[in-house]
Amino acid sequence: MLIFITMIILGLLVGFIGAGGAGFVIAILTTVFGVPVHTAFGTSLSAMVFTSISGAYSHFRENNLVLRVGLTTGLFGAIGAFVGSLIADLIPGDILKWLTAGMMFFSAVLLWFRLFTGFGKVWANIGGKGIQSGIRFWIAACGVGFVTGGLSGLLGIGASPFIQIGLLVFFGLSVQQAAGTTMLVILPVAFVGGIGYYTAGNWDILLFTEVAAGMIIGSYIGAKFTARLHPMILKTALITVPIVAAIVLIV
Repeated sequence: MLIFITMIILGLLVGFIGAGGAGFVIAILTTVFGVPVHTAFGTSLSAMVFTSISGAYSHFRENNLVLRVGLTTGLFGAIGAFVGSLIADLIPGDILKWLTAGMMFFSAVLLWFRLFTGFGKVWANIGGKGIQSGIRFWIAACGVGFVTGGLSGLLGIGASPFIQIGLLVFFGLSVQQAAGTTMLVILPVAFVGGIGYYTAGNWDILLFTEVAAGMIIGSYIGAKFTARLHPMILKTALITVPIVAAIVLIV
């Protein structure tokens, strides 16, 4: 019950900022509740299936989702996630913690560049020059999907900043389309990655139920605050959350 209540509180934050949930779930489960690292990874990745369904459906209604790109990239991402999850089982938990923490720090740096520097304007103008068809499209989908899916499966996180960059650079999507399509890409990645952790014996159904139920309730409520608070609060939270999660994970 304590884990369930904690996940509701954490879900409030994740629902508000719309990112960073998997890393924080891993940090709280391992540091506060003493859950084995590999089990925490499998649980956090599997729980992302439900938040991805909600987010993808919402973006679909807003016409921010490019189905062809999302489905093909997600397909290869699922393969990468399964492979990554099996590789994760071979890596000691302490090393996995540091790898995941480093990736969260890196994602925070990327978000800082996007939100608080001129790089954000460059990022916004990338769309429109990407690969839309032919063999190069499939190569790009395979590359972006397998690499980012592999990161997600290996480190138990969504890797959404890296997926967005891939969609912007290689497929020429707009920022809005990249954000929405990323949610679709994460869906099969989280699902198949979770299966990989289950296959390796790193999955607990009771723990997963508590985490998923708590995150769904909390994120639904937290999302209502996104448009009601000052944008600077949201931007600051987007940078702060992965950094704090990384610190909690390695202390």
